[in-house]
Amino acid sequence: MTKIDLRTEIKEFLSSRRARIPPERAGLPAYGGNRRVKGLRREEVALLAGISVDYYVRMERGSLTGASDGVLDAVASALHLDEAERDHLFHLARQSRAPGGPRRRRPAVTVRPALRQVLDAITDAPAWICHGRYDVLAMNPLARALYSPLLADPRRPANTARFVYLEPEAAKTFFVDYDRIVGDVAAKLRMEAGRNPHDQELIALVGELSTRSELFRQRWASQDVRFHRSGRKRLHHPVVGRLDLDVESMELPADPGLLLNVYTAPAGTAAADGLALLASWAAGQETPATEVQEMPAGPPQPGRGQTR
Repeated sequence: MTKIDLRTEIKEFLSSRRARIPPERAGLPAYGGNRRVKGLRREEVALLAGISVDYYVRMERGSLTGASDGVLDAVASALHLDEAERDHLFHLARQSRAPGGPRRRRPAVTVRPALRQVLDAITDAPAWICHGRYDVLAMNPLARALYSPLLADPRRPANTARFVYLEPEAAKTFFVDYDRIVGDVAAKLRMEAGRNPHDQELIALVGELSTRSELFRQRWASQDVRFHRSGRKRLHHPVVGRLDLDVESMELPADPGLLLNVYTAPAGTAAADGLALLASWAAGQETPATEVQEMPAGPPQPGRGQTR
C-alpha cells in the first residue's frame, strides 16, 4: 500500500454503514422480499437525512468536499452512526477538504522527559505511552514485565498490531479475548487512518499487515472504527498467569497523537495479587521508564518462591 485513498475510504465506509441497517430499523417498510440491496437504499438514506438523492450519491461516491457539518450530522443520524463512526466521518470530511496535505499535525514519535518521569512515578500499575499506530514508545518497569511477550521480538519500536496479527500463536496465548482484540486493533488503526491519511508510517504498517495477514485483511475490510478508551483486558502472563485488568487510555493534549495507558486491578482480587507479584520482579530491575527502542527484550523469570 502506497497511500490511503480518501475517496475510496469515504465510499466504502458510507456504503458499509448503509448496508447494515434493515429498513424496519430506520422506520421504513421492508417491502417483503422485493428488495435487491442489503440494508437501506441510497434514496432512503437521502430521505432520512433530508437531502437530495443526487447529493447523497455524490457523497457515497467519495465526495465530502462541500458537505456542511449539518449535512454530515444528518447523514450520521440516518445511518445510525455511533460516536466513533460519526467522529470518523467528520475526520474524512475534513481531510477531503484539504487534499494537498493533512489537516492534523504529524503524531509525535518521541516522549518528553517529563512524561517519562510520570511513568516512573506510577509504581503500582503498568503504564506506557503509545500512539495511534500502536508503536510502544515508553514503558515503566511494570509495563515491561507485563508485556514481555510483546517485547520478545527484537524489532523496535515494539508494535502491538504486528504482535497481534503477525505473531498469532503468541498473541492468542497472551490475550484471553484474542478474537475481540484483533477487531479492536484493526478498528483503531482505521480510526487513525481517518485522522492521518497522509502518515507514511501508518500507510506502511497497514500495507505490511495487509500483505502478511489474511485475518487483518478481513478485519480491515469491515470498515469498523473504535476509540482508544476505557475497557477490560484479560491477559495470560507467562510468569504470573491470568490477569483481569482495567485499562484507561488517555490522550495527552500537549503531545498530539500520544496516548497514556494505565492498567489497574481492584484491591483484594487475584489480578491485584498477580500485579504485586509482577511488581516485585520489576522493582528489582531498577530500570527507569525510557524509550522502548533502548529496552532489552525477554520475559521475566520467576524468582524463588514464585510459581507459574
